[in-house]
Amino acid sequence: MLRRFYLPDPLAPQMTVTGSEARHMLKVLRLTAGQHVIVFDRDGKAGRFEIGSVAEGCADLRLVAMLDENRESPIEVILVQGLPKGDKMDHIVQKAVELGVSAIYPWQADTSVVVYDENKQRSRRERWQKIAAEAAKQCRRTQVPPVASVSDLATVLAVCDPNAAILLLYEGQAVMGIRQALTDRQASCYVLIIGPEGGISQREIALAESLGAVPVSMGPRILRTETAALAALTVVLYHHGDVGG
Repeated sequence: MLRRFYLPDPLAPQMTVTGSEARHMLKVLRLTAGQHVIVFDRDGKAGRFEIGSVAEGCADLRLVAMLDENRESPIEVILVQGLPKGDKMDHIVQKAVELGVSAIYPWQADTSVVVYDENKQRSRRERWQKIAAEAAKQCRRTQVPPVASVSDLATVLAVCDPNAAILLLYEGQAVMGIRQALTDRQASCYVLIIGPEGGISQREIALAESLGAVPVSMGPRILRTETAALAALTVVLYHHGDVGG
């Protein structure tokens, strides 16, 4: 199986790999001139390339053939994840990308234990975006979902598609299950709002509902935040035939 690499620039007949992708290609995998690799870009296009000349920290690539790959979901699912404790966000980002999430928006909830300053937010976002890129390559996706900067819920929802179906996972006052909500509201874009360990405050619930969010339940058991995020994403994708074949 050919190794996959991600380059943000649009694919071209001649390309140069530098930085972390070049280090992984040349130092970790020890690929050499003449070997073939697959490269995909931010537009979801993929091509088979031959490694040409190799220098310290970079490699020239020559396009052999464009590939007809389409492994992205037919629907858009945006995960709005309340900041959890520890390294749980690393796990959520990795697995959500593997499952097929379209974008991830971390938000500073009223009950979030962690509070990042500007520098910490920047470094965390860079880390999460790197995890997303590695996960996309590993599961052979053709796009790397963006991980946004940490923000508040109002700011996140303001930039979402106004026609999206917004589902708020909240057991406290949910009157319908997520399956019923998906049946009642067919959409091409879904926004899943997940709270952190401490849950979602009444202020945030009122805000989300004022913007069209529907509180839904995942079932009779209370799920951890990292479990709820991945379970809800799976349910939505399964409902639309993207997961499960």
